[in-house]
Amino acid sequence: MLESTQVDVCIVGAGAAGLFCSSRIARGGKSVALLEHNKSAGRKILISGGGRCNFTNIHFEFNDFKSENPHFFKSALKRFSAEDFLELVKSADIAFYEKKLGQMFCVDSAKQILNMLLEEAKEAGVDLVFEASKLEVKQSEQGGFVLKDSFNRSWSCKTLVVATGGLSIPKIGASGWGYELAKNFGHSIVPLKPALVSFRLPDFSALSGLSLMARLTTGEFSVCEDLLLTHTGLSGPAALKASLYWESGATLIVDFLPEKDLPETIEQERRNSPKTNLFKLLSSFFPQRLAEFFLNRAQVSALQSVAELSKDKLRALSDQIHRMQLVPEALDGYKKAEVTSGGVSTKELSSKTMESALVPGLFFIGEVVDVTGQLGGFNFQWAWSSAAAAAQAIVEE
Repeated sequence: MLESTQVDVCIVGAGAAGLFCSSRIARGGKSVALLEHNKSAGRKILISGGGRCNFTNIHFEFNDFKSENPHFFKSALKRFSAEDFLELVKSADIAFYEKKLGQMFCVDSAKQILNMLLEEAKEAGVDLVFEASKLEVKQSEQGGFVLKDSFNRSWSCKTLVVATGGLSIPKIGASGWGYELAKNFGHSIVPLKPALVSFRLPDFSALSGLSLMARLTTGEFSVCEDLLLTHTGLSGPAALKASLYWESGATLIVDFLPEKDLPETIEQERRNSPKTNLFKLLSSFFPQRLAEFFLNRAQVSALQSVAELSKDKLRALSDQIHRMQLVPEALDGYKKAEVTSGGVSTKELSSKTMESALVPGLFFIGEVVDVTGQLGGFNFQWAWSSAAAAAQAIVEE
């Protein structure tokens, strides 16, 4: 008969949420086994923020998060805030800086955040188990759960925390295990899609490498940020942020000159210097390749002066520059997506504790839950906040 290692709590997934949750539970006096299917912990932490880990955002607002229930995440984020995590970073003597818009990065390396989390778990007595793959989970007849991995190792616990992340970046071990487990226990899954990822739009292949400030609008969401034109479409912060709200088949509206009014600028030029060449004028705002691109799409001659531009052609050119309507072929996919949108439905979880409303003792935290933060450190903050909420509830049981 297979003997199980008995612990109070099993946590599956040694990423940001799982590591943080494990040490807080263990410090509260519970025995914890943290099971990771990779050979090492925190692989997504290490590649985040260009290797410097954008570990939180000190200017977050609730509208920086997306969920089927727009109120679900508020409790956890209020009770463990960005400032709370920042205090931990300070206490670990990790040098950090604000890049822009509240985004907090390590000065040196993302390894510092991972090492801090690993050290906390080690000091708290967490049993960290690697290569715990192909886990099978069953409810015990005595209450609680029994887990068995591909090496025939087994653990029994009263409480199970699922912190397995999403489908994003499969090369570092991302999988849908957490979603499948949730479904096996009767939970609903809000449809999954890659998020914080580029748009596929072959129209822009000739403009690859150009970048500029632009405003992207999809549905009710609008963002003005840096936009990068690539050989496959649109990337950069503006595109990645818009991707969270874009739905397949929807129109993406791009304003390539958000800080100026083109018709007004041209009218002013007509008054002051009517012979100004239109291509030369546009090239004062855009790289020449892009200026030519707009003129071609609007079917306007680059040789025209501003005085020669008809009202209809001005309207067509203005539409291309201020209101270009695009329908992306798709998003770039999970291989390049920073996060997975959708996940375990919040309708079946407690917003205070992250515990399942269907299965007592079962908790879901981090990216596996249907809560997705915007680009800029918000998803790490959700990992810390949801982990803290679950840990507090488990320790106080």
